[in-house]
Parts: sequence; structure tokens; C-alpha cells
Amino acid sequence: MRKKFLAGLILAFMLPAATFAWGPNGHRIVAEIAWLHLTPKARKAVSNIIGPKSMAMVANWPDFIKSDTTHQYDHTNTWHYLDFPANVDRSTFDQMLNAATGENLYTETQAMIKNLKDKSLSKDQHTFSLSFLIHMMGDMHQPLHVGRDEDMGGNKINVTWFNTPSNLHRVWDEQLIDFQQLSYTEYTKALDIATPAKVKEIQSGSIADWMYDSHLIADRIYAGTKPDSKLSYRYNYVFVDDLNNQLLKGGLRLASILNNIYK
Repeated sequence: MRKKFLAGLILAFMLPAATFAWGPNGHRIVAEIAWLHLTPKARKAVSNIIGPKSMAMVANWPDFIKSDTTHQYDHTNTWHYLDFPANVDRSTFDQMLNAATGENLYTETQAMIKNLKDKSLSKDQHTFSLSFLIHMMGDMHQPLHVGRDEDMGGNKINVTWFNTPSNLHRVWDEQLIDFQQLSYTEYTKALDIATPAKVKEIQSGSIADWMYDSHLIADRIYAGTKPDSKLSYRYNYVFVDDLNNQLLKGGLRLASILNNIYK
């Protein structure tokens, strides 16, 4: 597995951006923010697992393996999302979340946390689990990964982005982020300015709370983006704060989980 993992990292710089969720930079931003908020003990534990590589550079591996021709990772395709109907209240959301069957974003996030706490597992198993946890915490905070089943989280909603054909999911995965014209380190520096009190507030709550928070934003995105819309500067103005807040939340909450695992 380790050789395939390293090969996946090399492919990170070769595959087109359209194959990723949040886009490569989105996942790297979430991972980099998390790294900056790890305790010394958690940093040491993470480094023992992934070696000299940064969290930012392993964050996209769960997307790279979608191109694996052996299909050994096909079972992980459903780990990246969990769809819900429009405008469900919290009680209904929780019922659906707990009733969801199979492997999905909610169940597998918890499974990866459990794996990382299990000291009997091998280093390869911990490497796999850590990479997926880093990645899925990014996916969880991309609102359309807890969007609607009927349009595949916005993939079937055609729009144009600065006159280029696109779809709603792709706009949120990568095009809004790329529009800011910042490297992932520059973006991280720009976002990571929350006060200690704000950090604590963002890190509070449960995985279910965080997913519902993302789902509410997804509802606002759907309401504010009609099919065949021509999106450009105005769309960025309306939604850039949501975008930035979700990236920050994903990073801070990932740090909180890892700090708890390795306390």
C-alpha cells in the first residue's frame, strides 16, 4: 500500500483539477489550517504516520485513487458525500443521518477516527485512515457534498462560470477557490486569523452538527443558483464569505479531532 500511496502523491501534480472534490487547493487549505492548530503531541503522531510529507500533500490522495485501474478502491467512492432532501429540519436530518445505510461520509469519518485510535492496526492502515480523515473533513465542509441526490450534489445543474460551461458542483469544488488567485499557503494565511474564542466556538459540536451546518449552506446555494445561471463577479461577492468560512471550519475541526485522538 505504501508504494501505491506514494505513487498517488506523484499523480497529484499530473491529474487535471476537475477530478477532485474541493479542488486540490481546497483540500490543502483545510489540511494546512489543521496542521497549524495541532498540539505538539498530535503533530508528532501525525508525522510518525505520514513521515516527511505534509498533511496538505496527502489530503488529495483519496481523490487520486479514483483513477486506479485495479479498482481496489472503488468501495471508497461513496465515502465522499451523503445526500439529503431540500430544507429538512434538524430532527429529520438526524433521523436520516442515523438511518443511512452503507458506507458514506458520516459513517466512514467515524470509522477512520476509530481506526486511528486503534493501536493494534498497522502503520499502513493508519496512513490510509489518516489520509481519508483529512480528506473527508474537507468534503464535509464543501456544502454540496451534503447536497441533494436528484442532481448529484449540483453536478447536474448546468451553469456558466465567466462564460465557460460548468456545473454548480464544480463551481464550489474548485472554480470559486481558484478565482481568489491564491496558493494554498497564501489562502491559509489569509483565513487563519480567528481569535482563540472563535476557534473554540467553531470546534464545538459534533460531526452531525457540522454536517447539518454544511447542509444549511447547501440549501442557500441551491436557492441562490438557478439552472443555466451565468455566474461571475456577483456570485463570488455573494458567496465568498461562505466559501472561506467553510474552509476555515474544516481545518479547525479536523485539528480538533486529531488533537482529541492524540491527546
